[in-house]
Amino acid sequence: MTETTRRTVVFGAGTAGLAAVLTACASYGTPETEADVEAPVEEEASSAPKKGEAKAKAKALADTSDIPEGGGKVFKNQQIVVTQPTAGEFKAFSAVCTHQGCTVASVSNQTINCPCHGSKFSIADGSVTDGPAGSPLEEKQIEVDGEKIRLA
Repeated sequence: MTETTRRTVVFGAGTAGLAAVLTACASYGTPETEADVEAPVEEEASSAPKKGEAKAKAKALADTSDIPEGGGKVFKNQQIVVTQPTAGEFKAFSAVCTHQGCTVASVSNQTINCPCHGSKFSIADGSVTDGPAGSPLEEKQIEVDGEKIRLA
């Protein structure tokens, strides 16, 4: 009978402790009145540019004169290739080869060239012109603003 009494006492103490914890947690963090609840802040209310927007407008990838007609330029840090297939037409593609993820190294003879396994991609649309890559380079959005080329 002593064992049953000990079990009952331990069980009762555990239950009382659990009840105290649950009671304390139930009211923690709950506002007392509606006045204590803050309304969500609307981001559109601010006319200041967001950090990413200010940076994108401030820094151009290149001048249009930096991109040769019928060629292009690889921007390794941004992992972007900008090309000019025809006069005044600028395109941008991912600089990551779709074969095994190497960074393309050069643009020549109307192709974007990967040094790892010899894949070549068209400067006009990023399509594969010579394997082993099986997929085209992903096209990226750019904007030409006067003489500056920026990521869109």
